Amino acid sequence: MGTVHARSMDPVPMHGRDLGVHPDDLDVVEAQQEPKKEVLENKDIVVQHVSIEGLGRTKEDYLGYEIADVFSAKNLIDVMRKSHEARMKLLRLGIFKEVEVLIDISEGDDALPNGLDVTFEVTEMKRITGSYNTMVGNNEGSMVLGIKLPNMLGRGEKLTFQFSYGTKETSYGLSFFKPQSGYYERNLALNLYKVTGQFPWSSLKETDRGVSTELNFPLWMTDHTLKWEGVWRELSCLARSASFAVREESGHTLKSALSHTMTIDTRNSAILPRKGALLRINQELAGYTGGDTSFLKEDFELQLNKPFLWGSVLSASLWGGMIVPIGGQPISIADRFYLGGPTSVRGFGMYCIGPQSEGDYLGGDAYWAGGLHLYTPLPFRTTRGSFADLFRTHFFLNAGNLCNLNYGEGPHAHLQKLAECIRWSYGAGIILRLGNIARLELNYCIPMGVQSGDRICDGVQFGAGIRFL
Repeated sequence: MGTVHARSMDPVPMHGRDLGVHPDDLDVVEAQQEPKKEVLENKDIVVQHVSIEGLGRTKEDYLGYEIADVFSAKNLIDVMRKSHEARMKLLRLGIFKEVEVLIDISEGDDALPNGLDVTFEVTEMKRITGSYNTMVGNNEGSMVLGIKLPNMLGRGEKLTFQFSYGTKETSYGLSFFKPQSGYYERNLALNLYKVTGQFPWSSLKETDRGVSTELNFPLWMTDHTLKWEGVWRELSCLARSASFAVREESGHTLKSALSHTMTIDTRNSAILPRKGALLRINQELAGYTGGDTSFLKEDFELQLNKPFLWGSVLSASLWGGMIVPIGGQPISIADRFYLGGPTSVRGFGMYCIGPQSEGDYLGGDAYWAGGLHLYTPLPFRTTRGSFADLFRTHFFLNAGNLCNLNYGEGPHAHLQKLAECIRWSYGAGIILRLGNIARLELNYCIPMGVQSGDRICDGVQFGAGIRFL
C-alpha cells in the first residue's frame, strides 16, 4: 500500500539497564505516574492537519479533493486506510512519480492529546517525459513513441504527442487533456490526428485527417462519453485487383459526427475477467453538424461472467448493431459493420463474413454475434501464483450474422433476415494473458453454417487483441 510512517509512542524507561542505575540504589518515593499519550486502534483520534510536501508547479488547491477524506478518520486504522486511498488518488492524477505518507502525533500550541498530523511527501514528474512501448490491437501489433508534458498548468493538464507504427496502421496525433478540479473522472480531451490504415479483406486503404473533442463524466453507476469528430477521409484501392465496388468508394469524403457512449463495467478485469458484467451502448449521428455523409448508427456490447467449478469461469457475450442512412445518401464502406475472425466469430477469416464482391468484403448494415465460453486453469499446474496462472484453457461456441437491409421493409423483416444464414463455430484452445493490456489465443476451430463467399479458417487460428467476443 505504499510507504506509511508513524512515530513510535513507547514509554521512555525511567530506570534499569537502559540508564545504568540499579533500582535498589534509589530512594523510591511513591508518586502518581504521569499519563502517557496513546493512540490505539480502538481509541478515537482527530486528524488535525493534512499537508503535502514537495510541490513545485502543482497548485495546492487542485489536490484538496483527493486528501479531504483523511480528516473524517476516527481511529488509527481508519487513518491508515484513508491515507492509502488518498495516496492512490494522488498517483491516479498522473502528475506524481512517488507519493509517501507520514503519520505523526500533533505538536504545537493547538495540539490535542488524541490529535494526528498526516503528511504526503510527493515527487513531481518531470516537465517533459518520453516513452517507447509496443501495443496490441485486434490482431495487430504496433510500436508507439510518445512525448508527454504532464501537469502543464499545475492542475493536471496534459499535452501528448504520439506516433504509432503498426502492421496495418500508422498514425500520429496531438492531444490535450484537462480534468475538472476535484473530479478527475470528469475531463475534457482535444485531439488532432492523422491515421493511415490498410484493410486487406476489402482491398482498401484509408487515410483520416481529423479533429475531435471528448467530454467524459460519470453519472450514478455509469460512465459517459460525449464526442464530436470532424474528419477528412481519403479512400483508395490497396491492390490493382480491387473489385469495382471498392473502386466506386474511392475518393474524398468529409464526415462530421456526434456520438454518445454509455458504459457500465463491474468486471474485476477487462482482459480475462472472473466475475462481473459489462454493458456498453454507443450512438453516432453523422451529418447533423455538416459533412457529406449522413447516417444514424447504433451498436451495443453485453458480457456476463460467473465463477464456476474448480476455478473455472462461465462467460456469455452478445454484440449487435445497425446503421440507417439519412436523406437517401449511401453509407460509405468505411462506416459499415464487419464480422468474423479470431476476435469475434472464430473459425472464419478476419472480417470475412457477409456481403462481398470479387473477394473483397464490403461490410453490412446490421449484425449480431454471440458467444458462450468456459475458461479453466491449466490441468497440471503445480502451485498458485506461478507462471501457469497466466494461461487458461478455453472452450467456446460462437455464432453470428451480418447482412444488408432493405429499409423499405419493417422491423419484422429485418429480424427475419438477421436470423437467416447464421454462421457458427466451436472449438477449444489456450489463452495467455499479457498483464492487463491484452491477451493471446491459440484455438482449434470448427466453422459451421458457412455461406457462399465466406472465408473460413478450419483448424488452428491465432488471435491477439483487447476486445474479444
